[in-house]
Amino acid sequence: MSRGAEPRPADRTEREPVRFSICTLVTDHAEYAEMVRSFRAGGFDGPDCEYLYLDNSEGNAFDAFKGGNIFLREAAGDFIILCHQDLLLLNDHRDALEARMAELDRLDPDWALCGNAGGTAAGQRVIRISDPHGADQAWGSFPARATALDENFIVVRRDANLAFFHDLSGFHLYGADLCIVADVLGRTAWVVDFHLQHKSPGRADASFHASERALQDKYRRAFRSRSITTTCTTFAVQGDTAANPLGRLFRR
Repeated sequence: MSRGAEPRPADRTEREPVRFSICTLVTDHAEYAEMVRSFRAGGFDGPDCEYLYLDNSEGNAFDAFKGGNIFLREAAGDFIILCHQDLLLLNDHRDALEARMAELDRLDPDWALCGNAGGTAAGQRVIRISDPHGADQAWGSFPARATALDENFIVVRRDANLAFFHDLSGFHLYGADLCIVADVLGRTAWVVDFHLQHKSPGRADASFHASERALQDKYRRAFRSRSITTTCTTFAVQGDTAANPLGRLFRR
């Protein structure tokens, strides 16, 4: 894993606390450098920010689940930003993101992650973005509690101790995976009003649908009914996907 892209990180001592770790899988170093310049210009430029990337420019050595776990394990920041290389900050800068996170602190101290786009348990999309589908999009009310977050930009609290499942792979739906893990741990995920530009429209291709089936299969197994035996008792744990707000993920 490399720290920094222009071409090395801001110098800091081990004693200096890191507020933000900006973490990216990189296939195009020029595009990534443009993203880093945008973030630095938007206030993520001091010694309390670090830029970490995993190099996929010569092939996909790291998928999003494996790479994401490396970032979540190795990043030093209080907040770990998992983001795509093709992002640009617009008028919302670091101070705006700090304000949105402070709002979540007041609203729900147990929040674990947030992003600029996602979906709710009611099946609604909540989005704040400019992308090839349209400029200055604002769908839904903010902040909104989310069952899944779009992967273009996700902020994770390091003290939430989240991780991706090790038996999933690929480059799709890892935002949903992380939100489900947070929910199981008693934490929450949110979509906040943080406007940025994503240069890609995204795509729901064959690999996306393969990831969707893999995620369904994974959680069907994880939430299955089972018998638990301890040294002093045996009891049943009953899975109930119909009562679960995420149950629609697991029903075909």
